[in-house]
Amino acid sequence: MPSLIALVDCNNFYVSCERVFRPDLIGRPVAVLSNNDGCIVARSQEVKDLGIKMGVPVFQVQHLINRHKIELFSSNYTLYADMSARVMTILEEFTPSLEVYSIDEAFLDLTGVCRNDPIAYGQRIRKAVFRSTGIPVCVGMGPTKTLAKLANFAAKKWKKTGGVLDLSDPIRREKLMRIVPVKEVWGIGSRIAARLNQLGIITAWDLAGQPADRIRDQFNVTVARTVMELNGISCLELEEIAPDKKQIVCSRSFSRRLTEYRELSEAMAEFCSRAAEKLRSQQSVSGHISVFIRTNPFNPNEPQYQRAAGVTLASATQDTRVIVGTANRLLRELFRAGYRYQKCGVQLSQIQPAAIPEQMDLFDLAAFGHAESGKLMQTVDRINYRFPKGIAVATAGFDQSWKARAERISRHYTTNWRELVSVRCT
Repeated sequence: MPSLIALVDCNNFYVSCERVFRPDLIGRPVAVLSNNDGCIVARSQEVKDLGIKMGVPVFQVQHLINRHKIELFSSNYTLYADMSARVMTILEEFTPSLEVYSIDEAFLDLTGVCRNDPIAYGQRIRKAVFRSTGIPVCVGMGPTKTLAKLANFAAKKWKKTGGVLDLSDPIRREKLMRIVPVKEVWGIGSRIAARLNQLGIITAWDLAGQPADRIRDQFNVTVARTVMELNGISCLELEEIAPDKKQIVCSRSFSRRLTEYRELSEAMAEFCSRAAEKLRSQQSVSGHISVFIRTNPFNPNEPQYQRAAGVTLASATQDTRVIVGTANRLLRELFRAGYRYQKCGVQLSQIQPAAIPEQMDLFDLAAFGHAESGKLMQTVDRINYRFPKGIAVATAGFDQSWKARAERISRHYTTNWRELVSVRCT
């Protein structure tokens, strides 16, 4: 039986989440901002039509924001995560196998599910998600994940598709790939696309016509697999269980410039606490910790400073105390007075499952307290889960004025009893 993979992708997801509870914004230009309200990270179609690019700093397009009365929102990740979970729950009803690829995307295995009319089945998915959540989606289908991605790209770009496109037919597949630039193919980044263009490979069809062995020798095995996937040969399986992260990074830009070590240390302690929580949530330990600090690289009028340092631990850990202590020792070595710091962060690497035994250092006394440390960290996690607002004081001190701004954040419509939408009938 021919395989059929679908990619369901939410349209302008962050903006769509805001519009669900603010229907007056439908048809108006809306943008969602990054942490600290610095850059635009999500745009409605109306904003895209104004030529505003993804990731552009707000101050650079303030004149367009004022002229066209663009509605701005701070990122409300609690709302977005909850709405994402609702969308994924609906999608699970349409497939025996689902891979949550990102907060707004999921792959569905529809092999044998909708043999008679895949397009009609895709429309059913779109209507069910919109009816239950208010989030518009597009559906791309094909015999491989790469072709499903390509079909979804076309379903979003061309309205005549009705938001659903199936590339199982080789003739339709060729017709599309001949007009799609190779840079739009899933897994082909800008650098690889530039190299492909130099070789005369301009479109997705040009790439599909290349021998996979030749592409592997000139690039890598990942690009070779992409060639095979474009030709309908599946090389990428659905991952129903998300793999553990190999690196965990936690960093933020500050709402104001920091000049004192104490303030940077408090911020670093909170980032380490968040990273350690993520590490424990996937039952892993980390063997390497690195930190970085930097000033604002976009301000040429101020002296610039950027440094990073890392250390390999004697024994892998998930203990917040060890991670915070190690990060602060590294921070003390990096810190230089006289600079106005804009950002700092921590990265945990050499991550492995906590259940895998490792060679212990006979002289590392801390390694013999892992059992007690694990129980303590479990207790800390339970407390923080029950009282989420208490962790800031417990881990990072009392002064939180450095935290990123979120001056335009919307209400937590689905996760906070006090902020639920109220409907009054008269």
